[in-house]
Amino acid sequence: MDSAVKRPLVHSLYETPMKPEAIEQRSFDIIDEEADKQGFSPNEWIVARRMIHTTASFDLLENLRFSPNAIDSAVEAMLRGAPIYVDSNMIRGGISIERLRKANRGYSPESVLCHVADKDIAEEAKAAGLPRSLYAVRKAKSSLHGGIAVFGNAPVALMELNRMIVEDGVRPALVIAMPVGFVHVVESKDELMSLDTPYIALAGRRGGSPLAVSVIHSLSIIASDRKEKSDAGR
Repeated sequence: MDSAVKRPLVHSLYETPMKPEAIEQRSFDIIDEEADKQGFSPNEWIVARRMIHTTASFDLLENLRFSPNAIDSAVEAMLRGAPIYVDSNMIRGGISIERLRKANRGYSPESVLCHVADKDIAEEAKAAGLPRSLYAVRKAKSSLHGGIAVFGNAPVALMELNRMIVEDGVRPALVIAMPVGFVHVVESKDELMSLDTPYIALAGRRGGSPLAVSVIHSLSIIASDRKEKSDAGR
């Protein structure tokens, strides 16, 4: 080995080991030190901080929106094991069932629904010349009423849910609105935020599946903490 080559950085980790939990906590500590938390309640900050942790982007705080009852409604839904509808299999694969089960032991992989790749949805969308995501969210109607709807990819699906809220009386416990892109994205989020529905939204063009997953994980932590306190008080 050339003596001029610098010693690889990983050796410092070998010599002073840090567990993954410690690395995550140190990251959160840095975020707390550097971020402006004003305007966020303690539980809202748990969500916001994990979103920053996912992206290393502090400026998303400017566009992060919570309806007044969003977190309480989501936590109540998780504690009763409400179904979770997601608009992409990437989100479905990223959600930790183990974390959900800390809020409600009844959660399983089947509790997280995604119909976008279903054969009947593909056929219906092809015949109509419309995106599969629209028909996928429509198929999930019975689970959306009282459930949690998560959008990190498909603004058309969010627009269809908005229609279902207005015209069909669907009442989700929470809508996580973080589709990303340039077409229908801003409009779909703005429309949702004009409705009387609990939401956590990232206004503007930004979003994505990793952010949507981070919100679910944050909410599951809040719900499990509430469950522990409730159990301890009995």
